[in-house]
Amino acid sequence: MENIQNLGGGRGKKVVVIGGGVAGSLIAKSLQFHSDVTLIDPKEYFEIPWASLRGMVEPKFAERSVILHKDYFTNGRLVVSKVINITNSDVETADGQLVAYDYLVISTGHNYQVPKRRNDRLKAYQEEYEKIRAASSILIVGGGPTGVELAGEIAADFSDKKVTLVHQGSRLLEFIGPKASTKALDWLKSKRVDVKLEQSIDLNNIDEGSTTYVTSSRQTVIADCLFVCTGKPVASSWLKETVLGNNLDHKGRLKVDIHMRVKGNKNIFAIGDITDIKENKQGYVAQKHALVAAKNLRLLLNGGGDTKLATYEPQPIKVVVSLGRRDAVAQFTFTTTMGLLPGLIKSKDLFVGKTRKQLGLDPRNVHY
Repeated sequence: MENIQNLGGGRGKKVVVIGGGVAGSLIAKSLQFHSDVTLIDPKEYFEIPWASLRGMVEPKFAERSVILHKDYFTNGRLVVSKVINITNSDVETADGQLVAYDYLVISTGHNYQVPKRRNDRLKAYQEEYEKIRAASSILIVGGGPTGVELAGEIAADFSDKKVTLVHQGSRLLEFIGPKASTKALDWLKSKRVDVKLEQSIDLNNIDEGSTTYVTSSRQTVIADCLFVCTGKPVASSWLKETVLGNNLDHKGRLKVDIHMRVKGNKNIFAIGDITDIKENKQGYVAQKHALVAAKNLRLLLNGGGDTKLATYEPQPIKVVVSLGRRDAVAQFTFTTTMGLLPGLIKSKDLFVGKTRKQLGLDPRNVHY
């Protein structure tokens, strides 16, 4: 069938991974030679999420950050479809397939509408780039890490553009300390980005093709191009009608124990942003979830008992927000810093080479 690629699956217990994002891709790669792994994802590729904004201003950059699942997942079964139901023994996909499991891993993250095929995703980056290049003024709604980094990328690469960032909070990057927020604000202002705090825009009442926007403070913003960088909902609404419906908290996140298993289940794990662990939802944290869950699954697949399972501890805040190509603002447990040093940590390559290497791929070259 078109949506199934047989990649020489292993023998033994059946492990099904739902979601091929940061956490799902890593655990599928980690387990593919230890069990019969099936990875189910609505798209044929894994995309490094923290590199996506660079791809909007430099489409060629996305060629390394948009990775076909089959490139790193070489010894399992890939099903390119959405999952619509889970029972105690099977996973049902939107195209009518039933995939049996002995162990299940849910890593669906947040809802993002992206193309199914890699080539179409790369075309979308090119279209975003053309839109930015053609615009004389750009409006960004949302002052979290996505909005701040996008403003930084555009300001660094297109200094002739008038960039306005509107954020309803009293400061940028509210999930980290005020010192880091102030440093990010000062940097954006130094690049002539017009930052409007404690204001919002009613996105539900915008006429298609409009270039005039009015904030909640009645300020008018003229912009040829609009980017909405507000938070996306957790991709868990479909779970409500499954056997895991009672395992969701009030935010729609799966309740997990210290071993990354869904509470009350011995053979179902959840990793990444969909979990209810109280910590910042970040890519490197999702990868740590995947490594702990992979270790525990290898133990269980080899007949090990619960007493030897590895435990996961919530991670302290460690944030690096890229500001263009050279600078960044970073907050670690005991310090906040900004400039070239944190920029060297993240901004130059956005950890793309490191992530590709973790998946067993050449960090720099892409051959298609």
